[in-house]
Amino acid sequence: MHAEIYTDGIDEVTIGGSIVRVDLFSLSPTERDANNAPKKIFLQRVIFSAESFANSVEVLQKALQGLVDAGVIQRNQPRAPIAMPQAASSLERTSSASDSLRSPNVSTNFR
Repeated sequence: MHAEIYTDGIDEVTIGGSIVRVDLFSLSPTERDANNAPKKIFLQRVIFSAESFANSVEVLQKALQGLVDAGVIQRNQPRAPIAMPQAASSLERTSSASDSLRSPNVSTNFR
């Protein structure tokens, strides 16, 4: 029997040279953040060579397209950015706009 891991998503991807580290997380059943959303808890790290990571991304993209084609999930259309003060970067605008429109229990991987 092989060990199986359930994860709520990928928290961070770190690239160092030809090594890619992917940190998986789980949502805490007991700990909450200031918005009363479950806290992300580090679960495990998967380490790839750059080539194997690239191959894995291709496999995951095909799996995602299969889910879309089967109607299991729907891809969201990109939203127009919300006007914010000039000091905010485009990344901050996109992140904060999508954060305010989504449930706190939705994985950040689908933003």
